[in-house]
Amino acid sequence: MIVSSHPKRAKSAQYLVLFGYLVFLGFPLLWMLSVSFKGPRELVQLYPSFIPSDLTFENYRIAVTDQDHALLRSGFNSFKVAVFTALLTTMIGLPAAYVLARRRGLITRLGLGWILLSQMFPLILIIIPLFLLLRNLKLTDSHVGLVLVYVVWALPFILWMLQSYVRGIPRDVEEAATVDGATRFQILTGIIAPLLLPGIVVTTLFAFITAWNEFFFALVILQSPDLGTLPPYLARFVGIEGIVRLGPLAASALLATLPSLLLFTIIQRWLTRGLLSGAVKG
Repeated sequence: MIVSSHPKRAKSAQYLVLFGYLVFLGFPLLWMLSVSFKGPRELVQLYPSFIPSDLTFENYRIAVTDQDHALLRSGFNSFKVAVFTALLTTMIGLPAAYVLARRRGLITRLGLGWILLSQMFPLILIIIPLFLLLRNLKLTDSHVGLVLVYVVWALPFILWMLQSYVRGIPRDVEEAATVDGATRFQILTGIIAPLLLPGIVVTTLFAFITAWNEFFFALVILQSPDLGTLPPYLARFVGIEGIVRLGPLAASALLATLPSLLLFTIIQRWLTRGLLSGAVKG
């Protein structure tokens, strides 16, 4: 019996394409890693090698100690803002997504329409009215104002994701709990939330990473250097005349990227779990 080699060739081609895609995605990170270990002389070479010929950690020392440890201070500010943004977005988004998924009517349709419409406005159109509003509320140059902006900015996408997760939960689970005398709040916190745990983790981490990487709002709202977050701080490595401190910039950007990479790894683990595994076991 002759076994056809076409399936094996097709599978090999798929692996080859996947490998090329991974290289394409990972090359900027690998290039940044290579630059972060190069000295100033090697960085100005016309044809520099990918692997550093003279390995140095000076760029990392400059990145951490430059401007009185501004990288660490900015990283702490970004972490604080991102954590509060993720928690508030999830606390607001979970009950709102439950209502959008379970209630039928005009308000629900208007809510879903608002979610889609809010994603169509360019950021440049709202930044000036938003800044004026925050200034009137005395929330400019504060992490409180920045967190509120991030929550409003991330909430539509979070609602859209969570309500799709809620729609995947059979109503029979809630009806059985209602027969047993459970209230809506008990159903939401004791039944829906545990079943939605993979989706809640994914959306919470998405809100965290969105706030961690955001640049434009932080640049406009925050003026004090002590309150600055990581993305605006990284922009300071580019001088007024366009001169870039490439080595320290690569080292700082790599350090700032590590939390996002770690969180994306956690997201991938949660995405592989079944959304209704708890209900199936029960």
